Amino acid sequence: MLNDHVKLMGALAASGEIVGRKKLQKMIYIAKKLEFPFQEKFHFHFYGPYSEELTLRIEELFNLGFVEEIKEKKGGYFQYRYSITESGKEFLSLYETKMPHLDECLVNMNEQNSRFLELVSTVLYFDNLPRQEVIEKINKVKAKQKYTEEEIDQAYQYIASLEKTAKPH
Repeated sequence: MLNDHVKLMGALAASGEIVGRKKLQKMIYIAKKLEFPFQEKFHFHFYGPYSEELTLRIEELFNLGFVEEIKEKKGGYFQYRYSITESGKEFLSLYETKMPHLDECLVNMNEQNSRFLELVSTVLYFDNLPRQEVIEKINKVKAKQKYTEEEIDQAYQYIASLEKTAKPH
């Protein structure tokens, strides 16, 4: 159990600050799909893959004082910012196990916007289907997002670049 918390803290430490719950969910899901050893179970939800376990672990880390969650009012909604605290960094230094290439992937993902990561994670969620069926699924389950063919192509290219970063050979 604690090992999974340490992995999440390491991900936050590598990313710096992650702005948005959705972004955090997508980054961990994508990292898991890249075969980094995150154990959280995901199911398809309103904004693509979602993990209740991840939400609970982040809440536990916040309650332990290892993760900072800043809630900001943005117009008509709240936005959350996540980062590791000093005590979290100290704890992490005792237990951290480095996963080669994960940091580069997380930093790259954190530079993307949530909308794009939502598309990327949705493509990965349906990665057992042929590309044309994935496109049809995206147009159906993500109709409100109005993703273009070009954006979907960019998502596939982005996944390929992440895979090269995650597993350079």
